[in-house]
Amino acid sequence: MPTDAQTAGAAAAREPRADIADALAASIFGGEYASGEMIPREVDLCTRFGVSRSTVRSALQKLVNAGLVTRISGQGTRVRELAAWHLLDPQVSAWMARYARPNPELQREVFAFRVAVEPFVAGLAATHATAADLLAIESAHAGMLAALEAPDLCWQGMSHDDYDVAFHEAVFAASHNLIWAQISHVLKPAIAMIVARSNHSADELDDSMARHARVLEAIRLRQPEEAVEAARAVLERTGRDLGMEELVQHPRVIGLPQASS
Repeated sequence: MPTDAQTAGAAAAREPRADIADALAASIFGGEYASGEMIPREVDLCTRFGVSRSTVRSALQKLVNAGLVTRISGQGTRVRELAAWHLLDPQVSAWMARYARPNPELQREVFAFRVAVEPFVAGLAATHATAADLLAIESAHAGMLAALEAPDLCWQGMSHDDYDVAFHEAVFAASHNLIWAQISHVLKPAIAMIVARSNHSADELDDSMARHARVLEAIRLRQPEEAVEAARAVLERTGRDLGMEELVQHPRVIGLPQASS
C-alpha cells in the first residue's frame, strides 16, 4: 500500500490539465515536439496524467483525426509534417490560435494565406456588398476607432483586436461567396492571433486605421480595383509590423502567380 505522502507526490507529478489532447496539442503547436519527433509513449502519458490507457488512446486518436500525429505500430506516435495538419478544422484552428504564438512558421503561413486571398475577397465585397454588409463593416471600423480612445483599448465589451477581426470577417461575408465566408469563420481564431500580434507591435495605429478606412470606402463606392489595392495596403502595414514584409512585396514566395512585365 502506498503511503499518503507517496500518493500525494504522484498526484503532484501529474499534469493539471484534464484535456489530454489539448495538452499534447499545446506541446506540438508550441514546438516542444517538432515534426518527425515521437511524443511520449502511452504508458508514460498514463503516468503523467494519471489516467487509463484507453483514455490516452482516445486523446491520441483526436490528434490523429486532426492530422497532427500518426500512430506507428511497434514504434509509437510521431508528429506529422505541417502540411499534413488539418488547419481548416475548427478544433485545429482553435489550437493554433491558442498555442502557436512561439511557432514562427505557422504565423507566416497564416499571414501568407491572408496575403493570398484578402485583396481578392475585398474586390468581391466591393461588387456584392449589401446595405447590411456595409453596416457590419462600418460598425467594426467604428468600434476599432472607439476602442483606440479608451485607456484599455476596449469599447462596449470588445477590444480593438476583436473589432479588427470583426472588420475582416465582415469583408469576407460581404463577398457573398459561401466558401470564403466559411473559411473566414474557421480561420477566425488563427487570424485573430496575427491581428493581435501586429496591432500590439504597431508603431502607427492611426496609419492602420486610415488604411482600413480606405477598404471600407472602396467597398461602399463599389470600386473593386480600389478595394483590392486598399486591402493590399492594409496587409503591407501588417507585414511591416510583423516583420514579414517580403510576403507582401514578393508574393511568388507563397506561390501566387505574377503577371509578366
